[in-house]
Amino acid sequence: MDPRGAQITAWAPGLAGITEVFHADFVGHAYPKHTHDQWSLMLVDRGTIAYDLDHRAHGAAPEIVTLLPPGIAHDGVPVTEAGFRQRILYLDTSVLGEVLIGPAVDSPEIRDPLLRHRIDQLHSALGPHGESLEAESRLGFLAERLNEILTPATGRSRHMPTVDERVADQLRDLLDARLTTGITMREASNILQRNPTYLIKNFAKHFGLPPHKYVTGRRIDLARRAILAGRELADVAVDVGFHDQSHLSRHFVKHVGAPPGKYALNVVGRAR
Repeated sequence: MDPRGAQITAWAPGLAGITEVFHADFVGHAYPKHTHDQWSLMLVDRGTIAYDLDHRAHGAAPEIVTLLPPGIAHDGVPVTEAGFRQRILYLDTSVLGEVLIGPAVDSPEIRDPLLRHRIDQLHSALGPHGESLEAESRLGFLAERLNEILTPATGRSRHMPTVDERVADQLRDLLDARLTTGITMREASNILQRNPTYLIKNFAKHFGLPPHKYVTGRRIDLARRAILAGRELADVAVDVGFHDQSHLSRHFVKHVGAPPGKYALNVVGRAR
């Protein structure tokens, strides 16, 4: 089939655990039978894809999360001539262990709104306006959900996980120390000798929000103080750790309820 008008975007996000992000809109394209050496986590945003996995027929549609395990042959054919639009995350086995390959072969079609929402959030965090710390956190929550779904209930611990307050506080101290320059969870993992996903979950349980949201809130605090002190907005954004002024503005509106420019204009005693 001739992939007429194919629209493709692919990039290596530079995030440990994800080898590639692939977005495509196809009309007239079918995948031949093939395998990957990593996990394929797919969302279909338009259309339906029929595929065989391990000699069993399946379908990928907008309401379904599709998880294709490494080393297992599969293909992919559009159900209608209108084709399909898909988004795929290619994950290595540091995110999902090989022990989950069997359950994924048996149940590659996952109907779980929470999982789909988390994948969608991760795609946004991996985009041009995303943040690496947020992407790491999103990946951790996504991996946690996939493990919950694929691990039989009999194989899960019945004990409620406890919070290690000391480790949570140590991570907070690291985040505070690198507030304006940033620190990745991989770096924090090496320093604290804990798994990144554990650090994210433990921090969220202790403080009530994941590390990336904590950092964003603290940076907004710094930005407000700088604006109150009369600093120029263009300088404030970069100085407190945001990429640029638009990046600051997007988060500032969420936290303060008004853009930085309007906030600055209404600071009492600030020179106009």
